[in-house]
Amino acid sequence: MGGAEKKMVNDILRKELKDRNFRITAQRELIMRIFAESPEDHLSVEEVYRKLLDKRSRISKATVYRTVELLSDLGLLRKIEIDEGIVRFELADSNKHGKHHLICTDCGETMTIPDRLVEKIEAMVKQETGFEPEDHNIKFYGKCANCIKNQK
Repeated sequence: MGGAEKKMVNDILRKELKDRNFRITAQRELIMRIFAESPEDHLSVEEVYRKLLDKRSRISKATVYRTVELLSDLGLLRKIEIDEGIVRFELADSNKHGKHHLICTDCGETMTIPDRLVEKIEAMVKQETGFEPEDHNIKFYGKCANCIKNQK
């Protein structure tokens, strides 16, 4: 993500926090920056915390948990419940339906299904059933290419 895109994410964060009477703290900005630096990643709170440690940040793990939950509640991050007790977060975007995921049951890697494939599935559902989807959340569970390769 380029400098202009990171600034845009930071501007959105500032506006949302201000509009809802939350303070704009350095910790909140740092955590949003972690997501802005890797917009395709699906990060657990633990991974966010480790990335902050790598940047020599002194934010406590409890603060990271509270902040990620707050940013999710504000709609700036999207919560992805992968399985019981496994939760990851991604940078929210303006996509009406959100993102859809491929989840490896071995290593836990989470990948985004390309929009063009989701649009094909949506069109097939409408064509085959006459049903007009308004919203959906697609998750495929299985094994990623790396885990399949390592099993052989």
